[in-house]
Amino acid sequence: MGAHQYVSASSADTSIGIPRRYAWMVFALTFGLLISDYMSRQVLNAVFPLIKSEWALTDSQLGLLSGIVALMVGLLTLPLSLMADRFGRVKSLTLMAVLWSLATLGCAVAENYQQMFFARFMVGVGEAAYGSVGIAVVVAVFPREMRATLASAFMAGGVFGSFLGMSLGGVMAEHFGWRWAFGGMAVFGLVLALLYPIVVKEKRIASPRLKDESGQKIKPAKSPLRSLYSSRSVVATYIASGLQLFVGGTVIVWMPSYLNRYYGMSTDKAGITAAVIVLFSAVGTILCGMLCDRLGKDRPDRKVLLAIIYCLGGCVLLMTAFALEAGTLQLILICLGMFLALGTNGPSSAMVANLTHNSVHGTAFATLTLANNFLGLALGPLVVGKVSDIIGLHHAFQLMPLVSIAAAAVFFYAKRHYHRDMERAHLPALVQNPEQNREN
Repeated sequence: MGAHQYVSASSADTSIGIPRRYAWMVFALTFGLLISDYMSRQVLNAVFPLIKSEWALTDSQLGLLSGIVALMVGLLTLPLSLMADRFGRVKSLTLMAVLWSLATLGCAVAENYQQMFFARFMVGVGEAAYGSVGIAVVVAVFPREMRATLASAFMAGGVFGSFLGMSLGGVMAEHFGWRWAFGGMAVFGLVLALLYPIVVKEKRIASPRLKDESGQKIKPAKSPLRSLYSSRSVVATYIASGLQLFVGGTVIVWMPSYLNRYYGMSTDKAGITAAVIVLFSAVGTILCGMLCDRLGKDRPDRKVLLAIIYCLGGCVLLMTAFALEAGTLQLILICLGMFLALGTNGPSSAMVANLTHNSVHGTAFATLTLANNFLGLALGPLVVGKVSDIIGLHHAFQLMPLVSIAAAAVFFYAKRHYHRDMERAHLPALVQNPEQNREN
Protein backbone atom coordinates (compact mmCIF):
# COMPACT_ATOMS: atom_id res chain seq x y z
CA MET A 1 0.00 0.00 0.00
CA GLY A 2 2.81 2.42 0.90
CA ALA A 3 4.62 1.83 -2.38
CA HIS A 4 1.41 2.25 -4.33
CA GLN A 5 0.77 5.57 -2.61
CA TYR A 6 4.32 6.65 -3.31
CA VAL A 7 3.87 6.15 -7.05
CA SER A 8 0.48 7.89 -7.04
CA ALA A 9 1.81 10.90 -5.19
CA SER A 10 4.79 11.31 -7.45
CA SER A 11 2.70 11.09 -10.61
CA ALA A 12 -0.11 13.43 -9.55
CA ASP A 13 -0.83 16.23 -12.03
CA THR A 14 -0.81 19.49 -10.08
CA SER A 15 -1.60 21.58 -13.19
CA ILE A 16 -5.26 20.53 -13.41
CA GLY A 17 -7.44 23.64 -13.77
CA ILE A 18 -4.53 25.96 -14.56
CA PRO A 19 -4.86 27.61 -18.02
CA ARG A 20 -1.83 27.01 -20.23
CA ARG A 21 -1.44 30.72 -20.97
CA TYR A 22 -1.30 31.48 -17.24
CA ALA A 23 1.24 28.68 -16.74
CA TRP A 24 3.54 30.21 -19.34
CA MET A 25 3.19 33.63 -17.69
CA VAL A 26 4.26 32.05 -14.38
CA PHE A 27 7.20 30.39 -16.10
CA ALA A 28 8.27 33.61 -17.85
CA LEU A 29 8.22 35.68 -14.66
CA THR A 30 9.89 32.99 -12.53
CA PHE A 31 12.50 32.45 -15.25
CA GLY A 32 13.02 36.20 -15.52
CA LEU A 33 13.70 36.46 -11.80
CA LEU A 34 16.19 33.59 -12.05
CA ILE A 35 17.99 35.55 -14.77
CA SER A 36 17.94 38.61 -12.50
CA ASP A 37 19.34 36.43 -9.69
CA TYR A 38 22.40 35.48 -11.72
CA MET A 39 22.79 38.89 -13.34
CA SER A 40 23.09 40.39 -9.86
CA ARG A 41 25.49 37.65 -8.83
CA GLN A 42 27.80 37.68 -11.87
CA VAL A 43 27.93 41.38 -12.77
CA LEU A 44 30.72 41.66 -10.21
CA ASN A 45 32.98 39.51 -12.38
CA ALA A 46 32.75 41.97 -15.27
CA VAL A 47 33.89 44.89 -13.10
CA PHE A 48 36.66 43.07 -11.21
CA PRO A 49 39.47 45.01 -12.99
CA LEU A 50 37.91 48.40 -12.22
CA ILE A 51 37.26 47.64 -8.53
CA LYS A 52 40.70 46.05 -8.13
CA SER A 53 42.34 49.18 -9.49
CA GLU A 54 40.19 51.71 -7.61
CA TRP A 55 40.43 50.05 -4.20
CA ALA A 56 43.85 48.36 -4.64
CA LEU A 57 42.46 44.89 -3.87
CA THR A 58 44.19 41.52 -4.06
CA ASP A 59 42.82 38.60 -6.07
CA SER A 60 42.01 36.87 -2.79
CA GLN A 61 39.76 39.75 -1.78
CA LEU A 62 38.06 39.75 -5.17
CA GLY A 63 37.53 35.99 -4.95
CA LEU A 64 35.94 36.42 -1.51
CA LEU A 65 33.49 39.02 -2.87
CA SER A 66 32.34 36.42 -5.37
CA GLY A 67 32.52 33.41 -3.08
CA ILE A 68 30.54 34.92 -0.21
CA VAL A 69 27.36 34.83 -2.32
CA ALA A 70 27.76 31.14 -3.11
CA LEU A 71 28.67 30.46 0.52
CA MET A 72 25.45 32.02 1.80
CA VAL A 73 23.44 30.14 -0.83
CA GLY A 74 25.03 26.92 0.38
CA LEU A 75 24.35 27.65 4.04
CA LEU A 76 20.78 28.89 3.72
CA THR A 77 19.23 27.01 0.80
CA LEU A 78 17.89 24.15 2.95
CA PRO A 79 16.30 26.12 5.84
CA LEU A 80 14.90 28.83 3.56
CA SER A 81 13.44 26.24 1.15
CA LEU A 82 11.64 24.58 4.06
CA MET A 83 10.40 27.97 5.30
CA ALA A 84 9.11 28.85 1.83
CA ASP A 85 7.01 25.69 1.72
CA ARG A 86 5.29 26.77 4.94
CA PHE A 87 5.21 30.53 4.52
CA GLY A 88 4.12 30.52 0.87
CA ARG A 89 6.27 30.19 -2.23
CA VAL A 90 5.07 33.33 -4.04
CA LYS A 91 5.59 35.55 -0.98
CA SER A 92 8.99 33.98 -0.38
CA LEU A 93 10.18 34.42 -3.98
CA THR A 94 9.05 38.04 -3.98
CA LEU A 95 10.86 38.81 -0.73
CA MET A 96 14.00 37.07 -1.99
CA ALA A 97 14.01 39.11 -5.21
CA VAL A 98 13.46 42.41 -3.39
CA LEU A 99 16.28 41.61 -0.97
CA TRP A 100 18.91 40.65 -3.55
CA SER A 101 17.95 43.64 -5.75
CA LEU A 102 18.27 46.11 -2.87
CA ALA A 103 21.56 44.47 -1.87
CA THR A 104 22.81 44.85 -5.47
CA LEU A 105 21.85 48.51 -5.25
CA GLY A 106 23.94 48.59 -2.07
CA CYS A 107 26.92 47.35 -4.12
CA ALA A 108 26.43 50.34 -6.42
CA VAL A 109 26.77 52.84 -3.57
CA ALA A 110 29.48 51.03 -1.57
CA GLU A 111 32.36 53.33 -0.64
CA ASN A 112 34.91 50.70 0.38
CA TYR A 113 35.64 46.97 0.40
CA GLN A 114 33.91 46.34 3.73
CA GLN A 115 30.65 47.90 2.54
CA MET A 116 30.83 45.96 -0.72
CA PHE A 117 31.43 42.72 1.19
CA PHE A 118 28.36 43.28 3.37
CA ALA A 119 26.23 44.09 0.32
CA ARG A 120 27.41 40.92 -1.43
CA PHE A 121 26.68 38.98 1.76
CA MET A 122 23.07 40.19 1.58
CA VAL A 123 22.88 39.32 -2.12
CA GLY A 124 23.71 35.76 -1.11
CA VAL A 125 21.03 35.74 1.61
CA GLY A 126 18.41 36.93 -0.87
CA GLU A 127 19.37 34.42 -3.55
CA ALA A 128 19.83 31.46 -1.21
CA ALA A 129 16.68 29.44 -1.92
CA TYR A 130 15.42 30.96 -5.16
CA GLY A 131 16.53 28.09 -7.40
CA SER A 132 14.90 25.27 -5.42
CA VAL A 133 11.70 27.20 -4.64
CA GLY A 134 11.40 28.68 -8.13
CA ILE A 135 11.62 25.30 -9.84
CA ALA A 136 8.93 23.97 -7.48
CA VAL A 137 6.61 26.75 -8.67
CA VAL A 138 7.34 26.04 -12.33
CA VAL A 139 6.72 22.29 -12.21
CA ALA A 140 3.50 22.83 -10.25
CA VAL A 141 1.74 24.69 -13.07
CA PHE A 142 2.59 22.41 -16.01
CA PRO A 143 1.50 18.84 -16.85
CA ARG A 144 3.80 16.16 -15.48
CA GLU A 145 4.96 15.09 -18.96
CA MET A 146 6.57 18.53 -19.42
CA ARG A 147 8.36 18.69 -16.07
CA ALA A 148 11.75 17.32 -17.13
CA THR A 149 12.03 19.67 -20.10
CA LEU A 150 10.98 22.71 -18.12
CA ALA A 151 13.25 21.85 -15.20
CA SER A 152 16.26 21.59 -17.55
CA ALA A 153 15.41 24.90 -19.21
CA PHE A 154 14.93 26.55 -15.83
CA MET A 155 18.33 25.38 -14.59
CA ALA A 156 20.00 26.71 -17.75
CA GLY A 157 18.48 30.10 -16.96
CA GLY A 158 21.18 30.64 -14.36
CA VAL A 159 23.88 30.41 -17.01
CA PHE A 160 21.97 32.74 -19.34
CA GLY A 161 21.68 35.17 -16.45
CA SER A 162 25.44 34.97 -15.97
CA PHE A 163 25.87 35.69 -19.69
CA LEU A 164 23.71 38.81 -19.50
CA GLY A 165 25.20 40.00 -16.22
CA MET A 166 28.76 39.78 -17.50
CA SER A 167 28.12 41.17 -20.98
CA LEU A 168 25.73 44.00 -20.08
CA GLY A 169 27.64 44.73 -16.89
CA GLY A 170 30.90 45.06 -18.80
CA VAL A 171 29.38 47.43 -21.36
CA MET A 172 27.68 49.58 -18.72
CA ALA A 173 30.82 49.72 -16.59
CA GLU A 174 32.97 50.79 -19.55
CA HIS A 175 30.63 53.59 -20.62
CA PHE A 176 29.02 54.77 -17.37
CA GLY A 177 31.21 53.39 -14.56
CA TRP A 178 31.03 50.20 -12.50
CA ARG A 179 28.44 51.60 -10.08
CA TRP A 180 25.89 51.94 -12.87
CA ALA A 181 26.45 48.30 -13.80
CA PHE A 182 25.24 47.24 -10.35
CA GLY A 183 22.44 49.83 -10.44
CA GLY A 184 21.10 48.55 -13.74
CA MET A 185 20.89 44.97 -12.46
CA ALA A 186 19.15 46.17 -9.29
CA VAL A 187 16.45 48.09 -11.17
CA PHE A 188 15.73 45.10 -13.43
CA GLY A 189 15.26 42.84 -10.41
CA LEU A 190 13.05 45.29 -8.51
CA VAL A 191 10.69 45.78 -11.47
CA LEU A 192 10.20 42.01 -11.82
CA ALA A 193 9.86 41.57 -8.05
CA LEU A 194 7.03 44.11 -7.93
CA LEU A 195 5.28 42.56 -10.94
CA TYR A 196 5.60 38.95 -9.75
CA PRO A 197 3.00 38.84 -6.92
CA ILE A 198 0.54 40.82 -9.06
CA VAL A 199 0.48 38.08 -11.71
CA VAL A 200 1.42 34.93 -9.77
CA LYS A 201 -1.12 34.05 -7.08
CA GLU A 202 -0.44 31.49 -4.36
CA LYS A 203 -3.93 30.00 -4.51
CA ARG A 204 -3.67 29.39 -8.26
CA ILE A 205 -0.42 27.43 -8.07
CA ALA A 206 -1.03 25.52 -4.83
CA SER A 207 -0.84 21.75 -5.23
CA PRO A 208 -4.13 19.89 -4.72
CA ARG A 209 -4.56 17.31 -1.97
CA LEU A 210 -3.40 14.00 -3.37
CA LYS A 211 -5.70 10.98 -3.31
CA ASP A 212 -5.40 7.39 -4.45
CA GLU A 213 -7.80 5.53 -6.75
CA SER A 214 -10.23 4.81 -3.89
CA GLY A 215 -10.51 8.52 -3.11
CA GLN A 216 -8.54 8.34 0.14
CA LYS A 217 -5.86 10.87 0.96
CA ILE A 218 -2.34 9.70 0.32
CA LYS A 219 -0.26 9.54 3.44
CA PRO A 220 3.37 10.63 3.25
CA ALA A 221 5.95 7.85 3.31
CA LYS A 222 7.70 7.06 6.56
CA SER A 223 11.03 8.89 7.00
CA PRO A 224 11.45 9.97 3.34
CA LEU A 225 14.22 12.36 4.44
CA ARG A 226 16.46 9.34 5.05
CA SER A 227 16.78 8.88 1.29
CA LEU A 228 18.70 12.18 1.07
CA TYR A 229 21.80 10.50 2.55
CA SER A 230 20.92 6.82 2.80
CA SER A 231 23.00 5.54 -0.13
CA ARG A 232 26.65 5.79 -1.12
CA SER A 233 25.69 6.79 -4.65
CA VAL A 234 23.65 9.84 -3.73
CA VAL A 235 26.28 11.17 -1.29
CA ALA A 236 28.98 10.62 -3.92
CA THR A 237 26.85 12.45 -6.48
CA TYR A 238 26.54 15.50 -4.23
CA ILE A 239 30.33 15.60 -3.77
CA ALA A 240 31.22 14.93 -7.41
CA SER A 241 28.83 17.58 -8.69
CA GLY A 242 30.28 20.16 -6.32
CA LEU A 243 33.86 19.31 -7.28
CA GLN A 244 33.07 19.65 -10.98
CA LEU A 245 31.48 23.06 -10.41
CA PHE A 246 34.78 24.09 -8.77
CA VAL A 247 36.11 24.18 -12.33
CA GLY A 248 33.12 25.57 -14.22
CA GLY A 249 32.27 28.17 -11.59
CA THR A 250 35.86 29.40 -11.33
CA VAL A 251 36.19 29.97 -15.07
CA ILE A 252 32.94 31.96 -15.08
CA VAL A 253 34.10 34.18 -12.21
CA TRP A 254 37.70 34.82 -13.27
CA MET A 255 37.48 34.82 -17.09
CA PRO A 256 36.82 38.60 -17.48
CA SER A 257 39.92 39.32 -15.37
CA TYR A 258 41.93 36.76 -17.35
CA LEU A 259 40.96 38.40 -20.64
CA ASN A 260 41.75 41.84 -19.27
CA ARG A 261 45.21 40.84 -18.04
CA TYR A 262 46.43 38.46 -20.74
CA TYR A 263 44.56 39.71 -23.81
CA GLY A 264 44.59 43.42 -22.93
CA MET A 265 40.83 43.66 -23.47
CA SER A 266 38.83 46.60 -22.16
CA THR A 267 36.19 45.94 -19.52
CA ASP A 268 33.30 45.85 -21.99
CA LYS A 269 35.06 43.60 -24.52
CA ALA A 270 36.30 41.25 -21.80
CA GLY A 271 32.78 41.03 -20.35
CA ILE A 272 31.21 40.23 -23.71
CA THR A 273 33.89 37.65 -24.62
CA ALA A 274 33.58 35.95 -21.23
CA ALA A 275 29.80 35.98 -21.64
CA VAL A 276 30.11 34.11 -24.94
CA ILE A 277 32.13 31.43 -23.12
CA VAL A 278 29.38 31.27 -20.49
CA LEU A 279 26.80 30.93 -23.28
CA PHE A 280 28.66 27.85 -24.54
CA SER A 281 28.33 26.48 -21.00
CA ALA A 282 24.56 27.03 -21.08
CA VAL A 283 24.18 25.30 -24.42
CA GLY A 284 26.37 22.45 -23.17
CA THR A 285 24.24 22.08 -20.04
CA ILE A 286 21.09 21.63 -22.13
CA LEU A 287 22.52 19.41 -24.89
CA CYS A 288 24.55 17.20 -22.54
CA GLY A 289 21.43 16.78 -20.40
CA MET A 290 19.37 15.80 -23.46
CA LEU A 291 22.02 13.26 -24.46
CA CYS A 292 21.96 11.90 -20.92
CA ASP A 293 18.18 11.36 -21.06
CA ARG A 294 18.35 9.74 -24.49
CA LEU A 295 21.20 7.32 -23.80
CA GLY A 296 20.15 6.61 -20.23
CA LYS A 297 16.50 5.84 -20.93
CA ASP A 298 16.94 2.06 -20.65
CA ARG A 299 20.32 2.06 -18.88
CA PRO A 300 20.31 4.47 -15.91
CA ASP A 301 23.97 3.76 -15.16
CA ARG A 302 24.89 5.44 -18.46
CA LYS A 303 24.04 8.74 -16.79
CA VAL A 304 26.96 8.19 -14.44
CA LEU A 305 29.25 7.12 -17.27
CA LEU A 306 28.40 10.27 -19.22
CA ALA A 307 29.12 12.40 -16.15
CA ILE A 308 32.58 10.84 -15.96
CA ILE A 309 33.15 11.48 -19.68
CA TYR A 310 32.07 15.11 -19.32
CA CYS A 311 34.49 15.61 -16.39
CA LEU A 312 37.49 14.08 -18.14
CA GLY A 313 36.72 15.59 -21.56
CA GLY A 314 36.37 19.06 -20.08
CA CYS A 315 39.59 18.57 -18.11
CA VAL A 316 41.61 17.65 -21.20
CA LEU A 317 40.24 20.56 -23.24
CA LEU A 318 40.77 23.17 -20.52
CA MET A 319 44.27 21.96 -19.62
CA THR A 320 45.20 22.07 -23.29
CA ALA A 321 43.71 25.56 -23.64
CA PHE A 322 45.58 27.06 -20.69
CA ALA A 323 48.83 25.47 -21.84
CA LEU A 324 48.61 27.61 -24.99
CA GLU A 325 49.51 31.24 -25.48
CA ALA A 326 46.74 33.82 -25.69
CA GLY A 327 44.96 33.63 -29.01
CA THR A 328 41.96 32.44 -30.99
CA LEU A 329 42.75 28.72 -30.62
CA GLN A 330 42.92 29.06 -26.84
CA LEU A 331 39.52 30.78 -26.71
CA ILE A 332 37.95 28.07 -28.90
CA LEU A 333 39.28 25.32 -26.65
CA ILE A 334 38.05 27.16 -23.54
CA CYS A 335 34.57 27.35 -25.09
CA LEU A 336 34.62 23.62 -25.89
CA GLY A 337 35.97 22.78 -22.45
CA MET A 338 33.23 24.74 -20.73
CA PHE A 339 30.64 23.14 -23.03
CA LEU A 340 31.51 19.79 -21.41
CA ALA A 341 32.49 21.01 -17.94
CA LEU A 342 28.96 22.06 -16.98
CA GLY A 343 27.39 19.09 -18.77
CA THR A 344 27.40 17.18 -15.48
CA ASN A 345 24.46 19.25 -14.20
CA GLY A 346 21.96 17.03 -16.03
CA PRO A 347 23.33 13.62 -14.97
CA SER A 348 23.82 14.81 -11.38
CA SER A 349 20.23 16.03 -11.10
CA ALA A 350 18.89 12.84 -12.66
CA MET A 351 20.90 10.65 -10.30
CA VAL A 352 19.73 12.58 -7.24
CA ALA A 353 16.11 12.29 -8.42
CA ASN A 354 16.49 8.53 -9.01
CA LEU A 355 18.09 7.89 -5.63
CA THR A 356 15.79 9.95 -3.39
CA HIS A 357 12.11 9.77 -2.48
CA ASN A 358 9.75 11.77 -4.69
CA SER A 359 8.22 13.54 -1.71
CA VAL A 360 11.55 15.14 -0.78
CA HIS A 361 12.91 16.00 -4.22
CA GLY A 362 12.80 19.71 -3.42
CA THR A 363 14.97 19.17 -0.36
CA ALA A 364 17.18 16.78 -2.33
CA PHE A 365 17.87 19.43 -4.95
CA ALA A 366 18.49 21.95 -2.18
CA THR A 367 21.09 19.51 -0.78
CA LEU A 368 22.67 19.26 -4.23
CA THR A 369 22.71 23.07 -4.39
CA LEU A 370 24.42 23.17 -1.01
CA ALA A 371 27.19 20.85 -2.22
CA ASN A 372 27.54 22.74 -5.50
CA ASN A 373 27.99 26.03 -3.68
CA PHE A 374 30.25 24.87 -0.86
CA LEU A 375 32.60 22.71 -2.92
CA GLY A 376 32.34 24.57 -6.20
CA LEU A 377 30.94 28.05 -6.60
CA ALA A 378 32.23 29.37 -3.25
CA LEU A 379 35.45 27.41 -2.82
CA GLY A 380 36.67 27.53 -6.43
CA PRO A 381 36.95 31.32 -6.97
CA LEU A 382 38.42 31.80 -3.49
CA VAL A 383 41.10 29.10 -3.84
CA VAL A 384 42.07 30.15 -7.36
CA GLY A 385 42.23 33.77 -6.19
CA LYS A 386 44.66 32.84 -3.43
CA VAL A 387 46.78 30.72 -5.80
CA SER A 388 46.72 33.60 -8.29
CA ASP A 389 48.20 35.94 -5.70
CA ILE A 390 51.16 33.56 -5.43
CA ILE A 391 51.82 32.32 -8.99
CA GLY A 392 49.57 34.44 -11.20
CA LEU A 393 46.12 33.84 -12.68
CA HIS A 394 47.39 32.08 -15.83
CA HIS A 395 49.30 29.44 -13.86
CA ALA A 396 46.39 29.08 -11.41
CA PHE A 397 44.12 28.32 -14.39
CA GLN A 398 46.59 25.67 -15.57
CA LEU A 399 46.19 23.78 -12.28
CA MET A 400 42.45 24.29 -11.83
CA PRO A 401 41.16 21.61 -14.33
CA LEU A 402 42.85 18.87 -12.29
CA VAL A 403 39.92 19.07 -9.87
CA SER A 404 37.79 17.49 -12.62
CA ILE A 405 39.83 14.30 -12.26
CA ALA A 406 38.81 14.14 -8.60
CA ALA A 407 35.18 14.72 -9.63
CA ALA A 408 35.39 11.89 -12.18
CA ALA A 409 36.85 9.56 -9.54
CA VAL A 410 33.94 10.26 -7.17
CA PHE A 411 31.43 9.73 -9.99
CA PHE A 412 33.16 6.39 -10.68
CA TYR A 413 32.68 5.44 -7.04
CA ALA A 414 28.98 6.33 -7.39
CA LYS A 415 28.74 4.16 -10.52
CA ARG A 416 30.02 1.10 -8.64
CA HIS A 417 27.09 1.31 -6.19
CA TYR A 418 24.45 2.90 -8.41
CA HIS A 419 22.53 -0.22 -9.50
CA ARG A 420 22.36 -1.66 -6.00
CA ASP A 421 21.29 1.65 -4.49
CA MET A 422 18.65 2.13 -7.20
CA GLU A 423 17.18 -1.28 -6.47
CA ARG A 424 17.13 -0.61 -2.74
CA ALA A 425 15.49 2.80 -3.22
CA HIS A 426 12.84 1.73 -5.71
CA LEU A 427 12.18 -1.96 -5.21
CA PRO A 428 8.76 -1.42 -3.56
CA ALA A 429 7.66 0.89 -6.39
CA LEU A 430 9.08 -1.52 -8.95
CA VAL A 431 6.86 -4.29 -7.65
CA GLN A 432 3.77 -2.08 -7.79
CA ASN A 433 4.49 -0.20 -11.01
CA PRO A 434 7.26 -1.82 -13.11
CA GLU A 435 6.39 0.12 -16.27
CA GLN A 436 7.04 3.51 -14.68
CA ASN A 437 10.36 2.40 -13.22
CA ARG A 438 11.57 1.15 -16.59
CA GLU A 439 10.97 4.67 -17.90
CA ASN A 440 13.05 6.14 -15.08
